This record gives sequence, C-alpha cells and structure tokens, in this order.
Amino acid sequence: MIILKVFMLGWEFPPFNEGGLGTACYGLTKGLSKKNIDVTFVLPKKIDIKPEFLNKIIFANIKLKYIDSLLQAYITPNQYNEGVGKSGNVYGKDLFHEVYRYAQKVREIAKKEDFDIIHAHDWMTYEAGYFAKQETNKPLIVHIHATEDDRTGGNPNEFIAKREEWGLKVADRVIANSNYTKQNVIKSYQIDPKKIDVVHWGLDLDEEAYNINHKSPFRDEKTILFLGRVTIQKGPDYFVEVAKKVLDFEKGIKFVVAGSGDMLSRIINRVSELGILDKFIFTGWLRGEEVHKAFQMADIYLMPSVSEPFGLVALESLKNKTPIIVSKQSGVSEVINNALKVDFWDINEMTNQIVNCLRYPSLLNELKENGFNEVNLLNLDVPAQKCINIYNQVLEVR
Repeated sequence: MIILKVFMLGWEFPPFNEGGLGTACYGLTKGLSKKNIDVTFVLPKKIDIKPEFLNKIIFANIKLKYIDSLLQAYITPNQYNEGVGKSGNVYGKDLFHEVYRYAQKVREIAKKEDFDIIHAHDWMTYEAGYFAKQETNKPLIVHIHATEDDRTGGNPNEFIAKREEWGLKVADRVIANSNYTKQNVIKSYQIDPKKIDVVHWGLDLDEEAYNINHKSPFRDEKTILFLGRVTIQKGPDYFVEVAKKVLDFEKGIKFVVAGSGDMLSRIINRVSELGILDKFIFTGWLRGEEVHKAFQMADIYLMPSVSEPFGLVALESLKNKTPIIVSKQSGVSEVINNALKVDFWDINEMTNQIVNCLRYPSLLNELKENGFNEVNLLNLDVPAQKCINIYNQVLEVR
C-alpha cells in the first residue's frame, strides 16, 4: 500500500552525475521505494534511465540541444558561460536562467501530478520547489547537500548564496546531510536550528560493482588515492603536499588523482614543480564501475577536504575494503569510527598516518576489516525512514 506520494526535484541522477548529489538522490529514492513511498522525480534533462524503483521520472527538457556538461550540479557560472559559447548558444543566457526555466517547467508539471509533499535537492531546485508549492499548496522540504560557502572554499557567489538562503527560508523544513552542514547553514544564513533535521547518508549495499575485486597494476608499489572533484573544497593541493612529505619516508608509492575540476592544471603543475610527477597518475573523471576499481586497487583513500558536507565516497571506499583517512571537517567523520581523522590543514599528521599505515600492515588490515564491517550497517533504510518521519511531521502540522 502506498503511504505517501513525494514530488522530488533534483539536478542530476546516475549515471549522469558529477558528484555525490546524484548518488545521494539515487540512494534516497531507492530506500524510499523499499518502504512503499511513491516517488516522482523531475530532472532538467532527458537521459536514458528508467529506475524500476521510481513511480515516475519526468524530464523537464529545458534545453534545445543536449550537452551534459552544461547542466552539472556543481558547475560554476563562469564554466557555464564558457560552455554556452562553445555550444552555439543552445542554452539560456546563463546558469541562473536555466535554473529559472527549470522552475517554470516544474510549475506546469506540478499542476498535473498527484503528490502529498515536495522534496527539492540543493539550490538549483529550490525555486522550482517554491513554484510547485505555490501551485498546489503542498508543503516544501528543501535538502541541502552543501552550502555555497562549502563549495567555494569561503568565496561564495553572492547570487547563489542569496538564492540558497531564500530557498531555506521559504521551505517548511530543511534537511541537512550532517551536523557539520547544519552548523554551516545556521552560521551562514541564520536559519532556526529547530527547522533543520539531520539525515546522514547510507549506501546501496546491493551494488554489484563492490564485488569486482580489481587488483592494483602497480605490482609491489603501494597506492594512495584521491577521488573527487579537483576543486578547492576537496583539498587536492593538500593531497599533493602530503605526497611530497610521504615520499621523504617511503619511496615505493603511487599517488592517484581520480577526478577533474578547475584546479587540475594547477595541481599537475605543482606536482611537476616538486619533482614527483613520476609518482602520480591522473585518471580524469571516473564513473560507475571505474570508481569501484579505483578504490579496490588503492591501499588508502585520503580525503583531505577543506569543507566536506558529508563525503559519501568515504563510505564507498570502506565498502570496497579500502581504509580511509578523512578530514575532521567532514560529515562522514560523524558516522564512522573505524577511520583515521585529521584536520585538513595538518599535513604533518596526515603524513604520519599514511606512513604508519604503510609500515604497520596490521594497522592497515584492522582499519580495512573493521571499516568494512561498520559500513555494512549504514544501508539505505535508516536515511529513508528518517525522511519519512520528517514528511509525516510536516504533514501533521499542516
């Protein structure tokens, strides 16, 4: 029996996703479906997917021509404008115009759909959620996966920050993906703490890719992995500086940077300046099974994020039996005990942790086994049930 009907708005959905937002949306909708929640998901672009656990997926189709890179969740306004110039102006005049066009499409779609509550993910969909609320008088929940201050390393785009703040304030309830994010929301936007619920993420433990069992191609060399967007938020510059220090103690190591972003060329140049280019592999952006293979070939996953609202990839690493060293400035550090945790700026301590893990296999193996056992308790059921509880509380108040 269907308990609730949810009108969910998101900017990306696997396999077309740039970061954790799409993966989180996928996991949440799958978890909700297992609890008999009817989810209609509205995306801005048409993609070739039809997840069996969704009641319906609707494409707003706001583009005249499909170019995936211009509607990524974490694209900057400047990157958008550069892409428009290369594509022959098939998009709106800027990223904000695309967000508005999506909102207008959602307004029309909402008139035709039957649902009980609206659930909008991150600032790109907040206006769409508000329009849907205006048309239907249904309650609006906005989900924040990262603040603009998080994404930009403390140098926010003023327009985005204002839209984000506005969306948080017009919502009936706010869901944050960690206590770390909740505190950032309170600090940046002075949102009432009582209005914000924390829902930590879980993993789709049934994902077949966890069983690939990929082996490292580097023979006797150990591998330290950075996987994520190569942007200031993720701390790739700290990864490079740590690599240089680690190589002062241990020589047989490869450092793999799996990802892309606006800092990539700068990172490559810095590696070259330090004279350690032969110790680095730059893979570019990875998707699907390639991500799991990267984890499985690595001995340690290092996440030196300057500001990490959650860090779902850390859970994926543990599920692939790869031990993790994570920034204390992360949401995932709140839910995992079997991990090494360090301040993102503490290069010396990160170096010590890596060297100790490499020199003491028993420590590395203990982190691997205990981390794997712990992450197997973090499934999709708990976050899904927390969201359902929030839905019911909001509906009861109305």
